[in-house]
Amino acid sequence: MTYHPKSEFIRIMMERGFLADCTDYQGLDDAFSEGVVPAYIGYDATAQSLHVGHLMNIMVLRWLQKTGHKPITLMGGGTTKVGDPSFRSDERPLLGPEQIDANINGMQQVFAKYLSYDDSDTGAMMLNNAEWLDQLNYLEFLRDIGKHFSVNRMLSFESVKSRLDREQSLSFLEFNYMILQAYDFLELNRRYGCVLQMGGSDQWGNIVNGIDLTRRVLDNQIFGLTTPLLTTSDGRKMGKSQGGAIWLNGDMLSPYEFWQFWRNTTDADTGKFLKIFTELSVEECDRLGSLGGSEINEAKIILANEVTTLLHGAAAAEAAAATAKEVFEKGGVGDDLPTLTLSADEIGDGVSIVQLIVKSGLAGTGKAAKRLIAEGGAKMNDAPLTDAGTMISTADLAEPIKLSAGKKRHALVQLG
Repeated sequence: MTYHPKSEFIRIMMERGFLADCTDYQGLDDAFSEGVVPAYIGYDATAQSLHVGHLMNIMVLRWLQKTGHKPITLMGGGTTKVGDPSFRSDERPLLGPEQIDANINGMQQVFAKYLSYDDSDTGAMMLNNAEWLDQLNYLEFLRDIGKHFSVNRMLSFESVKSRLDREQSLSFLEFNYMILQAYDFLELNRRYGCVLQMGGSDQWGNIVNGIDLTRRVLDNQIFGLTTPLLTTSDGRKMGKSQGGAIWLNGDMLSPYEFWQFWRNTTDADTGKFLKIFTELSVEECDRLGSLGGSEINEAKIILANEVTTLLHGAAAAEAAAATAKEVFEKGGVGDDLPTLTLSADEIGDGVSIVQLIVKSGLAGTGKAAKRLIAEGGAKMNDAPLTDAGTMISTADLAEPIKLSAGKKRHALVQLG
């Protein structure tokens, strides 16, 4: 695409790799050039924390605010009661109101690190779609909103089609989700003048629905913009690791483990990730990403430092970098490693090394831990572990034990 944008925001989206598609490049670019654009991304409250898979779109909202526009984080207090069926093979477990509120609270703590919430023209807004969805009258909603939706068209959307093609059940509850998401955009436009919805490219159908509905009901022009679904160079979905999701809340994943995730980026992804997840200039990102040999490791440390500083602060990034240096370069223990603390009662007559590897998060299952030992990838205090039957007693834990899985993942086990 050879479109040359006038607005700073669209230019940044294009040159840093944030842009997958847009419903009207020219119209949206004009809107960004003419004044403050309120734009939103929706987040269902299905977990207590956001994870790395959300971080690309959080950076989009940050750039939106930095270029003089108004970000809206829409929390799905209402839609979480239904569950988004997009590209899922099964129905989401339904959550109660207390759990939804607790999840929203946990997610808000992350947004506050990236966005400034205030009453100014460009101050971010935190909204909850329960504000309008909880009040809906079903018959009125069917008559006023449902009449604008064609079931034939809804069945053609890839998110629904893929489920039906596999002959997997799609409940009527979930089928309603796309109508509710479209209605969110209508209400945000009517109540807050929001003219843009953004999201991952898997949300394209839902976004287009909202634009069509708003045009039919209010006759207003609004826009949609999607970001690419991010995968690593080896084809894996961004945000997953051997130990599970890479959470953004510090109490669910330590700043050190977060830093280490970015330090372990593959060579091929380093330049791309610098552009998307840091605010370094595009020229600097390209320079760092093109380094070869051992120099690329310096670029990965810069990536880890920059991303960790944005989320957890400069002090946490410096501490993580210092711990990594201590562990990797000097073979030491470091102050900031993930730590498993066990009581004497928990250890009893002894605990197996396999259990410790699993409990410390270095392997997902006992089978995986045994395989790690068998393949020579496990170490205890930097010495290779060869016997999966090794038992650890309280006497062995007079000093903390350092466990390692491969060269890059470490944890401490100590007596509490």
